[in-house]
Formats: sequence, C-alpha cells, structure tokens
Amino acid sequence: MKIIPLSEGRFTIDQTKLFVPFNESTDDLQSRSSGSLLVEIQPFVVITSKDVLLLDTGLGYSNADGVLQIKANLIKAGIDPNSVTKILLSHLHKDHAGAACTPSNGLSFPNAVYYIQERELNYAFEKGFPSYNTNELIGLQLATNVVLLTEDEGLIDNYIHYKLTGAHSKFHQVFWIMDERETIFFGADDAPQLQQMKHKFAAKYDFDGKKAMELRFMWKVKGTNENWTFLFYHDIRSGVHQFL
Repeated sequence: MKIIPLSEGRFTIDQTKLFVPFNESTDDLQSRSSGSLLVEIQPFVVITSKDVLLLDTGLGYSNADGVLQIKANLIKAGIDPNSVTKILLSHLHKDHAGAACTPSNGLSFPNAVYYIQERELNYAFEKGFPSYNTNELIGLQLATNVVLLTEDEGLIDNYIHYKLTGAHSKFHQVFWIMDERETIFFGADDAPQLQQMKHKFAAKYDFDGKKAMELRFMWKVKGTNENWTFLFYHDIRSGVHQFL
C-alpha cells in the first residue's frame, strides 16, 4: 500500500476551538493564549489494491484560486481528486470533516463513497458549534453515496475494519486497513500524535480521556507486535510511524 500525507499546515488551538495558523520560524507558541496546543492538520491518502482511500478531509480551507486545499494537495501529489473511491471519516469535528461537503451542500468528492457512523452524524447536529460546523455537513445527510454505519464494529469491502471507540468524542471510530499482508492503523484523535503513544496520560479535551489513554497503550503493544503502520493526523513531525 502507498501512503501519502496531505499536510494542511500547523495550527494552534485553545479553548475557543479556533485553529490559528502557526509558522515555527516566525511565531512564538508562548505568545499564544494559555493552554494552546500546536498541531498539524494532516489527512492521508492510502492507495490499496482496490481503492484510493481518503482518511478524513481536513479543515476545508481553500487556496488563493478558490480550490479546496485538500484537492490542491491531492493534485500536487499526482492524484486526480475524482479518482478517490472511498472516504473514511473518523468523526465530524470541523478539523476532520471540513472539506467533506461543498458550500452548496453537495459532496466535495461526488465519485467517492463516504463512510461515517450514523450516531456521529446525528450527534453533530445535536451538539453543533464550535466543535461541529453543521452548515458544512448537511450534504452528508442528503447524498445517496454516504454509507451510515450503524454497528459498533465491522468490515468495509472485506478489508477495512472499523471500530467505534467513544474515546476522543462520543461516537469516534478508528480504522485498520489490511491489504497485501500490511496493516495500516488510523486512530485519528484517539491516537493523534506519536508522543501520546509513548507517554500514558488522560487528556481533558477527550470525551473519555482514560479510555483513550488505555486504547493508545493497547494499540501500541499490539501494533508493535504485528508491525502496524500508524498514521498520526495531528503530529507535527512523525505522521507515519512504525514501532520497531
């Protein structure tokens, strides 16, 4: 399988849940508001023997030409956005699902099949702003090529394993992609950065911080033993990693 990170840049985020661009060469983290976290926003493309998979869709920002950044990044990587066949959405927080739909409430990737937990979609509209931008999610309710997963665990196309964790957010899910004797694990915000896999702590911003901590420890052990490739959506340096 081929993995292509689609970095949208580095940002700080605090209790306001606003993502503020951060340039390490000119900006000072200490000058940001108390409690600000430095994160990467990094969806991934995984090319398998069956599919061109997109794992989460980023912030939904557009470049100076009005092109969605995620589409511009795909084109830069040599991938036609229209060739994406499946989109796996871990959850619908605005930094993970911002480019899922167009401003006119169609789907940004009309040729792809979207996979999302039905309970997460319902919860997004129940909870709303600031974590969820429901104005950008209406298309997921209307389109026919959106598969609403109703089970806590299952298989997509016999090789993508999904599991609802309810750790970072109430209906968050994670994915294992198993193809050609390889396993890629995408933990999204349950396992967002490499350092969180190395040190046990419960984050206050998680729906169930203790559960997320315990899952990270379990996944690291199992993934090390089984040679998983980990994809870290918010890691500023180690987006793709194997524990040896």
